[in-house]
Amino acid sequence: MTELEHYIASYFGIDQSDELNKVSSLFKLTSLKKGDYFLKEGKWCDQFCFIQTGILRVFTMPYDKEITQWITTKGYFGTDFSSFFFETPSRWNIQALVDVELYTISKEDYRKIGELAPNWNELEKTFIIKCFAILEDRVFSFLSMSAEERYHYFFEHNKELFNQVPLQYIASMLGMTPETFSRIRKKK
Repeated sequence: MTELEHYIASYFGIDQSDELNKVSSLFKLTSLKKGDYFLKEGKWCDQFCFIQTGILRVFTMPYDKEITQWITTKGYFGTDFSSFFFETPSRWNIQALVDVELYTISKEDYRKIGELAPNWNELEKTFIIKCFAILEDRVFSFLSMSAEERYHYFFEHNKELFNQVPLQYIASMLGMTPETFSRIRKKK
């Protein structure tokens, strides 16, 4: 079983090898160089991706201020869900922070999964609920934790990112200024 197939099985619950092979065959391996964009704000997102290696940053720049929404790494799926599913202009830029290898699936091929996996509607619903639960946890942390608590929680669960990602991006994702982030980091 390839790494992509392993993640499709674990995220979506497709465990029959014939279905899994057919679904994974719809994904195409591609690469981005550091600084390349997977998606630019204002464009329609017509791809869904799985990160094989590397790091992508999801961000926007309203009022000439960069805001990092998410940093995603190896073993995770990524897209602008609103743009991909509702065919609206993207609110987000998705950019490679390092060289990235990813498997992409087009919107057209994504629609074919329902034909290949008979219980796809239920599996997709479970995946989207998992994504929603992650976002709920993130909102809860912003509402219930101090900046210092958010820093420590993120650090404990993502130590490797602190050596791979510019710290101002992590600060932005955690909802704090680089100065606050630096002050908390010095305390540690």
